[in-house]
Amino acid sequence: MKYIKVFISEIPWNCGWYYSAMSVYERGNEDRYSKEEERILQANNRKFNSLFDYPDNSIKTSKYNFFNFLPINLFEQFQRLANAYFLILLVLQLIPQISSLVWYTTVIPLVVVLSITGVKDAIDDVVKWLPGLPSLYLKRHQSDKQVNNRSVLILVNGRVEKDKWMNVQVGDIIKLENDHPVTADVLLLSSSEPYGLTYIETADLDGETNLKVKQAISVTSDMEDNLELLSAFNGEIRCELPNNKLDKFSGTLSYLGDTYFLDQERLLLRGCIIRNTDWCYGLVIYTGPDTKLMQNSGQSTFKRTHVDHLMNVLVLWIFLVLGTMCFLLSIGHGIWKSNKSYFFQAFLPWEHVIASPATSPILVFWSYFIVLNTMVPISLYVSVEIIRLGNSYYINWDRQMFYVPRNTPAQAHTTTLNEELGQVQYVFSDKTGTLTENVMTFSKCSINGKTYGYCYDANGQCVPVSLKDKVDFSYNHLADPKFSFYDNTLVEAVKSGDHLVHLFFLCLSLCHTVMSEEKEQGELVYQAQSPDEGALVTATRNFGFVFCSRSSETITVIEMGKTRVYRLLAILDFSNERKRMSVIVRTPEDRVMLFCKGADTIIYELLHPCCASLAEVTMEHLDDFAREGLRTLMVAYRELDNAFFQTWIKKHNEACLTSEARERKLTMVYEEIEKDLMCLSLVVGSPHSGTLGNRTQSSCQTQDSIQGDGNPERFRWSWREPTVNITGPGNTLRYKEEMKLLGATAIEDKLQSGVPETIVTLSKAKVKVWVLTGDKQETAVDTAYACRIFRDEMDGVFVVEGTDRETVLQELRTARKKMKPESLLESDPINIYLTRKPQMPFRVLDEVPNGNYGLVISGYSLAYALEGGAELELLRTACMCKGVVCCRVTPLQKAQVVNLVKRYKKAVTLAIGDGANDIGMIKAAHVGVGISGHEGLQAMLSSDFSFCQFRYLQRLLLVHGRWSYNRMCKFLSYFFYKNFTFTLVHFWYAFYNGFSAQTVYDTWFIACYNMVYTSLPVLGLSLFEKDVNETWSLCYPELYEPGQHNLYFNKKEFIKCLVHGIYSSFVLFFVPMGTIVNSERSDGKDISDFQTFSLLVQTALIWVMTMQIALNTTSWTVINHTFTWGSLGLYFSILLVLCSDGLCLLFPSIFHFLGVARNSLWQPHTWLCLILSTVLCMVPVIGYNFLKPLLWPVNVDKVLNRIHFCLRHPLPPPVQTKVKHPSIRRSAYAFSHKEGFGDLITSGKTLKSSAFRNSRKSL
Repeated sequence: MKYIKVFISEIPWNCGWYYSAMSVYERGNEDRYSKEEERILQANNRKFNSLFDYPDNSIKTSKYNFFNFLPINLFEQFQRLANAYFLILLVLQLIPQISSLVWYTTVIPLVVVLSITGVKDAIDDVVKWLPGLPSLYLKRHQSDKQVNNRSVLILVNGRVEKDKWMNVQVGDIIKLENDHPVTADVLLLSSSEPYGLTYIETADLDGETNLKVKQAISVTSDMEDNLELLSAFNGEIRCELPNNKLDKFSGTLSYLGDTYFLDQERLLLRGCIIRNTDWCYGLVIYTGPDTKLMQNSGQSTFKRTHVDHLMNVLVLWIFLVLGTMCFLLSIGHGIWKSNKSYFFQAFLPWEHVIASPATSPILVFWSYFIVLNTMVPISLYVSVEIIRLGNSYYINWDRQMFYVPRNTPAQAHTTTLNEELGQVQYVFSDKTGTLTENVMTFSKCSINGKTYGYCYDANGQCVPVSLKDKVDFSYNHLADPKFSFYDNTLVEAVKSGDHLVHLFFLCLSLCHTVMSEEKEQGELVYQAQSPDEGALVTATRNFGFVFCSRSSETITVIEMGKTRVYRLLAILDFSNERKRMSVIVRTPEDRVMLFCKGADTIIYELLHPCCASLAEVTMEHLDDFAREGLRTLMVAYRELDNAFFQTWIKKHNEACLTSEARERKLTMVYEEIEKDLMCLSLVVGSPHSGTLGNRTQSSCQTQDSIQGDGNPERFRWSWREPTVNITGPGNTLRYKEEMKLLGATAIEDKLQSGVPETIVTLSKAKVKVWVLTGDKQETAVDTAYACRIFRDEMDGVFVVEGTDRETVLQELRTARKKMKPESLLESDPINIYLTRKPQMPFRVLDEVPNGNYGLVISGYSLAYALEGGAELELLRTACMCKGVVCCRVTPLQKAQVVNLVKRYKKAVTLAIGDGANDIGMIKAAHVGVGISGHEGLQAMLSSDFSFCQFRYLQRLLLVHGRWSYNRMCKFLSYFFYKNFTFTLVHFWYAFYNGFSAQTVYDTWFIACYNMVYTSLPVLGLSLFEKDVNETWSLCYPELYEPGQHNLYFNKKEFIKCLVHGIYSSFVLFFVPMGTIVNSERSDGKDISDFQTFSLLVQTALIWVMTMQIALNTTSWTVINHTFTWGSLGLYFSILLVLCSDGLCLLFPSIFHFLGVARNSLWQPHTWLCLILSTVLCMVPVIGYNFLKPLLWPVNVDKVLNRIHFCLRHPLPPPVQTKVKHPSIRRSAYAFSHKEGFGDLITSGKTLKSSAFRNSRKSL
């Protein structure tokens, strides 16, 4: 697989604390800041700061409150045109001259619909299920109240007092303690650590759990915890206005006549957690909604499904059809009234209010508008809400999405987006905590050409690990009990004193930047700058090499029970370009050693040819590790001559002190001592000739004794530059100073269970997965390969890392040229379309590349790509790729990427994440999914659906989403059809009643048709229908495709429903009409009356609707049978009651069909009419359903045929197997700690305060 840099350019990775991506994509400031240019505040001066009307520190995440619920909710509900339609209809029914129905027939259903929907929306907004406590509910309002009422220590009048978060104001000085969250965006003043250092964790901001460092400026750090000095501090801050740029802050501090520059290194952001720092003081700069966390949280939006939008359009169409019919019928009434109405005044008396012939048609127009209102029945929306509620409960009740370790089920936080789950085309996922468990584990290693970490049976065959193979570390009282390893041979090698194994673990225990902290109980806790380093140091600890502590000059390690102190001479710091780090130490034996670890791809290039054989073996092991998706690095060491080191350290110090091109000079000095790695050349010869038989021996192993001339003898070391002379009787051995290869490590960046399988399954379902992460590029790309978003068989992976707009554009165009050269031509259809400058919103069509490609883009480059002129280039390039990784992106950029796809692709998007930094994209996407993970409940509370594991996503989409979409489509098709058929019978009847707006049916039938007779069958279909079961849905992801293209219900399908309804209404009117005209009973009595005709039409209608719902039902259950056939029986039962003698005689003004049912249903021609009407209505449908897959097949038809074939034959369904990882790509150096942390260690600034103070006192 080719890894492509489409346009080489350097990125200034100056990893200040979080992102290197500077967002240059600005939408403008809020109105409150429109006239301001900068923020001004003064410490400890609330009166002065109150002049600027800064907000308090309270937050609000809920959408409604007690006062705005009713107006906002009603406004949202009346955005549905059908609700507005029924409101207009209600007004018309209040006019007696045109109303043929009483007003409460519309008021009551409308109020019921609005009430049910309002209660549901209120529940969606305020009630959130709290994982782990099935009986406890957490309300958003209560969550806001809980956060706002947290305690914080505020400096007031020289004393530290406890107060609430919401009472914190700009300019206050607050005290933060270890393991406590930061209250607001504060300027760090001082801390318990030397030099004003403070360690923080930013998981809620960028998803990273590794430690970061902030440092106060010296003028304030000297105040330490002196309350008198802090209370007297009256510095004035001038800084930028509140914004959403997490990596940017600039301002000045004016204090005691001097001005100091402030940047992001001095700012603690709300959402961070104080770690490894006893206390710190900070000056509040931004509060509440002005904090960068809240600026990135996004706005709560009212999410509506594509089906809702489509229904609005269809309602407009129905209005047009309804208006057209009413207009035609009013014209017909006018013609009829002019020509024939005079002769029918006995039956249709003229009203006195009708002053002219033109008045009557106008009134009839509105009368028919009321009569035909069932074209859009209000029960449609009640049924939709019930269906969505039922399908939401299916998600809540799904035991296969229940995560047992946390006792947490999947949860639908909204009931309005279920069918949207069946139409998703783009998934935007966070990485840390979403795809991964955010847990690094030392899995395997290779030492001196031998692998460790595999388990073998008695025959020497590699077998999967099991609990019985777990290594027992009880012999090591300092071991971490949470660490697991499954190969006892490595422990045996350590215990046996294998020199290279010991050296391997010694290297790992020394070459790092981890900080250690000993708890009161003697528990050793590591604070690592990257989770990789934490995993490696924890592993060495369990194998007997325990990193205990460090200072600016020493590192203390307990080696196999013995405490040894190494003098730290230099740290060759990590950088993104070097992809490695080294330490130089002096051992207790006074030997100068260089230990190095780094990306295998980098260190391999530095290998000396003498180590070719061992290097090749190690690289094969790395290939094996990479196939398992492990993160790998190489480990090496070198013993240095003291004179050589002294010369080198002078160069190093000169490079450190230079002010011009310091980084470049340091890199050159580092490379000087790290070159020609991992080799030991041994030259054997006599003192006279300098050779021994012209033989040269090469070894990559360290020996304390060497045999010369066949005689064993202990040799002594005497260093020379550049060789080591080892003297013995009769010959001289000379060692060239080069580093020795120790081996390699394999860290498992533990993916959540089932993530690769889920990604592969979603890919088969034509769902594209994009990773949007704040993590560094190497780590994000490694995870993309491990998750199978990127694959080795891809034709290329493009890397976009330009530092200006022109470079980014060039890189994107170069990538698009490789994927589809013709896309850059002016003759390309999309280019032609775009040159016409179509009005927004428009859709960018999909483009098919000439291969499989991936795209990697940094947040810095993404900022330029999201600008107006480049966003379409980014969109077209990214959408042609199979997978996209955006790394080092801010929360706002995540939301912008989601909105970009929403705006131009018109595709359903889903965003999934677990941290507060994912809230923006979760709110921006059509569907937001929260992972209940290690980073709190922020993402879950803002999401539409939540669960604990990423693998549940495939079940949410392919099973629940697909079923919900199919059910909703079948429901809408059937519902529109049955109401078109029901309503249009009135249209045909108008030609026989003088266009007088009379109804065909009995009033009670009109009232019960939608709410009683046909409601249960369609609800049974919509709640229990399964065209295939869940097993087949997961085995054949291709079944998901119709929902993505909205094939089952769209404008075309709506037209089919309308045409079908017109045809069925025609049959249901004229077949009974032909049956009843001039017909007689067997006793000769005439039965060609209106009531008999009405009963015949409505009974035939119920029969046809029942047969239609039966034809649409694929999965029959007891409930379906009960609802379908029970409703038919219920109709006849109610009909006999309504036409009974007792009821009609008791209430003659209400029940008019006395004895009609008894007289009509016993006539043979009645049943013949029912059968004929049903057959005529069903034959076209059956014929169409039979011919459609034969003449116009789609992919899903072929899949369904395969499934039906399997069902007819007793073959077991295909079983999903675990996805293998045939990757030959080894991961890059995945450390994510910030560059320059080595300088902090060697400067002594990382010393704990007590030690630091003691050293100062001794001085």
